Amino acid sequence: MFKLRQLTTITTPKKYLLLFVSFLFSASLFAQDGKALFTANCASCHSVTKKLTGPALAGVESRWPSREKLHDWVHNSSKVIQSGDEYAVNLFNEYNKTQMTAFPQLSAQDIDAILDYIKVEETKAAAATAAPVGETQTAADNGDQTLLYGILTLILAIVAFTLLYINANLKKMADDKEGIPATEPIPFWRNKAYITVFTLVLFLIGGYLITDGAVGLGRQQKYEPHQPIFFSHKVHPGVNQINCQYCHIGVYQGKQATIPTVNICMNCHMAINEYKGEKLFNAEGKEVDGTAEIQKLYKYAGFEPGKPWDPSKAKPIEWVRIHNLPDHVFFSHAQHVNAGRVQCQTCHGEVTSYNEMFQFAPLSMGWCINCHRTTKVQFESNGFYSMYEKYKEDIKNHKMDSVTVKDIGGAECQKCHY
Repeated sequence: MFKLRQLTTITTPKKYLLLFVSFLFSASLFAQDGKALFTANCASCHSVTKKLTGPALAGVESRWPSREKLHDWVHNSSKVIQSGDEYAVNLFNEYNKTQMTAFPQLSAQDIDAILDYIKVEETKAAAATAAPVGETQTAADNGDQTLLYGILTLILAIVAFTLLYINANLKKMADDKEGIPATEPIPFWRNKAYITVFTLVLFLIGGYLITDGAVGLGRQQKYEPHQPIFFSHKVHPGVNQINCQYCHIGVYQGKQATIPTVNICMNCHMAINEYKGEKLFNAEGKEVDGTAEIQKLYKYAGFEPGKPWDPSKAKPIEWVRIHNLPDHVFFSHAQHVNAGRVQCQTCHGEVTSYNEMFQFAPLSMGWCINCHRTTKVQFESNGFYSMYEKYKEDIKNHKMDSVTVKDIGGAECQKCHY
């Protein structure tokens, strides 16, 4: 009896510890799921700590009476506004009566996962703010310490060679004291041990640099070339709220998003021949004359203000392509934007804040596969996925709560490679 009681006393704390660790692990996984959902659905308009198109989401739960009310808002903000909710109406008016996009496809569990992720990020931001300046700087510098590691390696190598030299001299002194005939020291450049070590180090460094260069071959994240005409996305889809599809007409129907023709530009700029907005700056921080850039467009269009325009005189603008994929990679905008309903900002970043367009994402295979593993397919009201009856039945019968792109073949080689 005593042994049994003793065993119970010992194992019970372990059991609770195991449950606690399991809870932390599941919470971590839930937060990661919330991060994927936040990136796919919220990041285009919201940041946790900064005000973007919509308000910062830090402390969002404290501004609403309950999570259920937040669920209603995310599913259909218009309905909540029409109900007369005071906070919802004030928020609607604060953002120039622009309604939040409805997300009926998100389940209550999905929204809770996003809210939990926001809490985690809010805590991290608060900790970073409270940290001393030195600690904050150290954390910021942890991103790339290659130079520091290189200097430390060089110092250690010098110390190692110095110790070897001292050791050789001490051995010579000991031999002299004991009367052992001294041998002529071998010069460094003829010492086989030194030559072998130097060759191995050179081989390892060269191998690392070649491998790193081969892995990044063809990638051009943050590539921001100068264009023939300074075109500000911040002004066009941002300030003037021109829909992306007005210029990129192929994004829903074709493989390419397509670049707008001169005719599309002139639909607006036949009447708009002067820029009167806020100051424009290029990537180097130099101020750009918006009106002069419009005059460049007129030269390509063969247009003179005040005179009838003959479109046949227009010549194409030689835009510099930014986003390039290898020839053996298949990518379709229609597949992602139309069937997959992926937001433009997922791959291109917060385009409405860019004065000059650049490549936001790495567009590597790993980046794409990770997206396919975490992005949930929107089955409801989506005819493209009508063939997947099994998954629909499994979701209906609660055998699974969602389907990712990976589940329908998004990680198979032949889906993306010819």
